[in-house]
Amino acid sequence: MTSVSTFLWFEDQAEQAAAFYTSAIKESQITGVTRNPDGSAFIVTLELAGHALSLLNGGPGHDFSDAASIQVVVDGQAEVDRLWDALTEGGAPGPCGWLTDRYGLSWQVVPSELPDLLSGANPAKSAAAATALRTMSKIDMKQLQDAYDQA
Repeated sequence: MTSVSTFLWFEDQAEQAAAFYTSAIKESQITGVTRNPDGSAFIVTLELAGHALSLLNGGPGHDFSDAASIQVVVDGQAEVDRLWDALTEGGAPGPCGWLTDRYGLSWQVVPSELPDLLSGANPAKSAAAATALRTMSKIDMKQLQDAYDQA
């Protein structure tokens, strides 16, 4: 059997990050913790809405960058708002739905409706929505739909 998961290196907050992520993302859970002899977490395994991750407390020197991110596709603006607020607490907003959380990990919070606007049958309308997207931090579907409809 072959399996694929995401493996992330934290300095020393893997267990706290796992608890934070599983509380913010619905249908998520910590599935295991491998501990060091002193009782601290070494590797924490979890599932975020069915996606397997392993978080390692590996020590300093391996910071995250926005070159890699975790994308979460959600239904509706209310869920975009809720998850955005949770993940940016102690972190920082970025462009076009990207953000950095309190641990320095990059995320994309994307409404499930977005791909339809950006790849619609009318290229001019899709281009207008894409142009509006590039002006946003947190994605606002009403503004994107308005840009699409008015093009």
